Amino acid sequence: MDRFALRYLETWKDKPGRKPIIIRGARQVGKSYLVRGFAAEHFEHLAELDFERTPSLAEVFSSNDPAQIIRLLELHLDVPIIPGRTLLFLDEIQAAPELIPVLRYFHEQLPALHVAAAGSLLEFALSDIPHSMPVGRIEYLHLGPMQFEEFLLASDHSRLVEFLSRFQPEDDLPEIIHRRLTDMFRTFLIVGGMPEAIAAWLRGHRFQDAEEVKHSILSTFKEDFGKYAGRVPHARLQTVFARLPALVGTRFKYVHISREDSARALSRALELLSTARVAHRVRHSASNGVPLGAEVKDNVFKILFLDVGLVSTALGLSLLDLERAQDLLLVNAGALCEQAVGQHLLHSLPFYQEPDLFFWTRDKASSSAEVDYVITEGQQIIPVEVKAGKTGRLKSLHSFLREKRRTTGVRFNSDCPSLMNAQTSLADGHNVPFRLLSLPLYMVGQARRLARHAQKDDETE
Repeated sequence: MDRFALRYLETWKDKPGRKPIIIRGARQVGKSYLVRGFAAEHFEHLAELDFERTPSLAEVFSSNDPAQIIRLLELHLDVPIIPGRTLLFLDEIQAAPELIPVLRYFHEQLPALHVAAAGSLLEFALSDIPHSMPVGRIEYLHLGPMQFEEFLLASDHSRLVEFLSRFQPEDDLPEIIHRRLTDMFRTFLIVGGMPEAIAAWLRGHRFQDAEEVKHSILSTFKEDFGKYAGRVPHARLQTVFARLPALVGTRFKYVHISREDSARALSRALELLSTARVAHRVRHSASNGVPLGAEVKDNVFKILFLDVGLVSTALGLSLLDLERAQDLLLVNAGALCEQAVGQHLLHSLPFYQEPDLFFWTRDKASSSAEVDYVITEGQQIIPVEVKAGKTGRLKSLHSFLREKRRTTGVRFNSDCPSLMNAQTSLADGHNVPFRLLSLPLYMVGQARRLARHAQKDDETE
């Protein structure tokens, strides 16, 4: 299955001053598969070590001398390790976190050798060795679940992907293509973006096959809770983990998790799940300027789960539920669609950038408002709304555009795409123009590109 991150690794391969790269992401998002596919296309040899299966391999790195390490690895693996022709892959490196600082020596003493590392629960290993981290000597690739376009590529719909990547708001979109993409996105909401689940579905186009895989993935996450021993009680992690899918798209309150545990105790459990990248906090930002993270309220946030397919499984939803619904956004109060849009926006940043996402809210008795997501393109701040049906009021979006003096807004719904000139009224009666980019859900992967296009059009008028 083709991953867009492969293009990033290809750039990394030929980059001057290249450093060892660490693939970061949740369990089973395809980190090892990505590296192996990259090696198969671009190297003669792959020297792969799995420290979870063979922890004793860490002893080979005790000398901190890359030349000696390479000689020993060649003997053990019976694979030639030749700079420029071999990729050295340190998999499950979280099982030997003491090796992460050693990567600096490869950069300093053997820079011609391509070195990649990956691991599950790697965030814990990185947080445990902050003072030994080889700052400036390694780089990162942040990997999330597969995007909708990657799902289409895996389904042999490359022409649809090319169509989406070239589409502009002024282009015609035949209704038959709109329906086809909507149906494919409906399938994606159930199957999700976990590579193994997609592979299972593709083998026979049986949703039950994908469901079995997703149940296994959820069970694997639960088994990982034992690795958090000493940090948070196992039962509390189970409770938080089980409740998160039902809370997607709503303002998070700890009382919705449990009335028996304190907010502080539940916060610690949620923090661990976030560190494992099973969940992600979408924090409130005042959104007065960039970066959005400069004005956050850490105690005001919404939650995203790892993947929309896992959410649908956890909630017991099926394709039949979506087919019966008159609109995708009405299923489970729109939680699936807000999850799908959120996870795409979260992972639409450059692969080297830490995934982050924000929302905006104003809590006043007479004028409350909430915008689902807020993103940036350059210095521009763009509010994003996920609305039910083909229509829907945009009161909160208007409030944001008025208050922040912004000129572009994005709405996702189930209608065909459009870009229109609109206006919102200030308190003094003056009308302020803005551009409303309305996109169908299946174009979420193109949102940033099309938002840039809308802004350029606005600047030229």
